[in-house]
Amino acid sequence: MSRFYEVKDRMGTRSVKWDMAEKLFKSKEVLPMWVADMDFQAPQAVIDALRERAGHGIFGYTLTDELIGGNIYDWVKSRYNWTIDTNWITYSPGVVPSLHMMVQALTEKGDNLLIQTPVYPPFYKVVEQHERNIIKNELIYRENRYEIDFVDFENQIKKNDVKAFILCNPHNPVGRVWTEEELKKMADICLKHNVLIFSDEIHADLVLPGYNHTPIASLSEDINQKTITCLSPTKTFNLAGLQASYVITADKKLKKKMDDKFLAQGMNMLNTMGITALEAAYQHGAEWLEELLGIIKENKDYALKHLNATGKIEVVEPEGTYLLWLDCKKTGLAHEDLKTFMQETAKVGLNDGASFGKEGEGFMRMNIACPKATLEEGVDRIVKALKEL
Repeated sequence: MSRFYEVKDRMGTRSVKWDMAEKLFKSKEVLPMWVADMDFQAPQAVIDALRERAGHGIFGYTLTDELIGGNIYDWVKSRYNWTIDTNWITYSPGVVPSLHMMVQALTEKGDNLLIQTPVYPPFYKVVEQHERNIIKNELIYRENRYEIDFVDFENQIKKNDVKAFILCNPHNPVGRVWTEEELKKMADICLKHNVLIFSDEIHADLVLPGYNHTPIASLSEDINQKTITCLSPTKTFNLAGLQASYVITADKKLKKKMDDKFLAQGMNMLNTMGITALEAAYQHGAEWLEELLGIIKENKDYALKHLNATGKIEVVEPEGTYLLWLDCKKTGLAHEDLKTFMQETAKVGLNDGASFGKEGEGFMRMNIACPKATLEEGVDRIVKALKEL
């Protein structure tokens, strides 16, 4: 049996997803399908590398040397056909900390920053916590698909003198993998109005069959010089607790400002195990990843089939990520009642759609990166609860 079908008990491991569920959802009976980490073991090569490194027993300050940079170069080249310079790399404990650094280093208090809503909740915080202003380009939702309103995109930039655009690609939570054409349109508008692009591409490897991830910085040299890209193996290989990510910045002046801000915050070094895991994952994880993507597709197909059949939930067809965006408006429930229904009646712990912005009211987000038995249990609970609604 595939390792991806094995149910591993995560209780008692200080898992945010599992050990916090009772406190968050007020019940031991709720099945956690919320925070974006997977219920799958990391690749065996990563586990073996960590065991070997742990066996050494000394965990002093650890370098991110040329070999680590080479691993990143090779991965980015092979997966996205993007040729980078390893001198463009800045290491970071996570994408969210990187976004905080970008906002602080490259914008000023009172500046306006553009986001596309509904979107990953930390996007709001990295703007507001540093006394910048959020400008919204609301995505258009029609016929079970999200699209970009390019006219509004440019109007918001011009009207509000936007200094930076925070891009989410693939998009969390709506699951779009933006096409080259869509990315080029946004990038050209940003270049026209001298807007920096902060691109969160942490889900870049988690693209479903039939779609391809394009780093926005790879589209042209001009775009590359105005873009700061966040990437990481942690979402791909379920390594979030090891805190290892990196930022790619081609423009030397922008990179120096970023590096200075990281240094000022004491965030210029990765931890020993994070480095070890990054190297092993990028060197030996490709086969594991291909198997994972097949499992995510199977789970996605199962969830769509059974949830859509209820007539009360319409799942937005994802192109990437392992997160499903559930349109629950046909239940007829007000948003707070919908949250209560999922938590107390269906007993499934999902992410509150409204946490992604007011555009997420009437939606819930479901994590399907779990063994088939867990997925079936969660979907079955929702289907049965809807029948009784």
